[in-house]
Amino acid sequence: MRLNMADPLDGLADIDAANVVRCARTLLRRPLLRIGGPDGELLPLVYRHRVVLGELFTALLGYRLVVERKFARLYKAGPGKDSTRGVPELSPRGYAYLALTMAALTGTGRQVLLSRLVSDVRSAAVEAGIEVIDTIADRRALTAALRHLVALGVLTETEGTVSSASQDAPAEALITIETDLLGQLLSGPVAEAEDASALVTLAARTAPRRVDFLVRRKLVESPVVLYAELAEDEREWLLRNQRRESYLLERCFGLFTETRLEGILAADPEEYLSDVMFPGTSTVARIGLLALPDLLAQDAGETPEESTVDSAGRRPVSPGRVREVCERLVADYPAAWSRQAGEDIDGIVAEVLALFVHMGLAVPDGDQWWLSPAAARWWPEPDGDPEREVAEVPAQPEVPGWSLFDEEAGA
Repeated sequence: MRLNMADPLDGLADIDAANVVRCARTLLRRPLLRIGGPDGELLPLVYRHRVVLGELFTALLGYRLVVERKFARLYKAGPGKDSTRGVPELSPRGYAYLALTMAALTGTGRQVLLSRLVSDVRSAAVEAGIEVIDTIADRRALTAALRHLVALGVLTETEGTVSSASQDAPAEALITIETDLLGQLLSGPVAEAEDASALVTLAARTAPRRVDFLVRRKLVESPVVLYAELAEDEREWLLRNQRRESYLLERCFGLFTETRLEGILAADPEEYLSDVMFPGTSTVARIGLLALPDLLAQDAGETPEESTVDSAGRRPVSPGRVREVCERLVADYPAAWSRQAGEDIDGIVAEVLALFVHMGLAVPDGDQWWLSPAAARWWPEPDGDPEREVAEVPAQPEVPGWSLFDEEAGA
């Protein structure tokens, strides 16, 4: 089958086309799909449509897809520049232990004792020139790496748990290794890489540099794509092909685009492809949402149109200004937030800015931040006046107008 770029799903029955789109969306969200894991029940459908899906990802994004009966692995374009897309539970030390654990598992059989695995990982660290200090922080980093491999299905806790690795005297555990999944984790050819940097470069080399691949990947994987952030050839290509690309994104991945002067936003109406919801229900998300109007306007009495903007249409804001707005919101609506919000304003400010960066709504730049023009999509209005400005009126006791013992007129 050869894809028709005007309509990649041309020739498929409506139900088959819908199933291909569903599978493609699932693989974008879960590049390692396995039986027993999240959305694993969809694997038989992925296997059924594996040929169409493989050609779809190759032709549109330059991604490679491997599908077996027990798993499916979508190889993307390697790590990008966005540091917010990592695993929250893994620190830099945890990531190092993750790589060392995979190296240690390569020469292990189907099962291994936890004590033996921990010993092999630490030996691999010493061989790699990494200092190993048996502290609680170090043990927690190793435990986080092991838990992540359990979550991926690479390790199975047959008896006991890997969590005991964080204890001073860890309890023994029997670990089963899914060797097929282990071999699919690394996206780069280890044998061809001379060092870690070379492996990262090779992992990103999934296809020749093509402008359409580069732009589509950004549209599919990022909340907002600004023209000013694209290379010149990428920007020219997107401006020429906006209408067709909007159709392809909706047809193949269920994404709806909003085209504006500054760039394009790709939204998922089902919110499945979004790993972080915004607006959201958490204290940080709600404070961030309510802070946006003041942050976009910058100063009191200044409209958004009057504030300074850069070539991408972004507006500057200082951390002090963010703190001022967040502090006022916490004070104005004290009953709306968790107790922690009022006790740790600096922590709330840091989390709000981190959320903006994660959603593509802010970019750090030295001592200030630049707010994306996409932030203006959310312009909330509180339901009422701030609580601290509303004087409480004591309830007046109701004066009874009649008694149960009163006789009705004419009785």
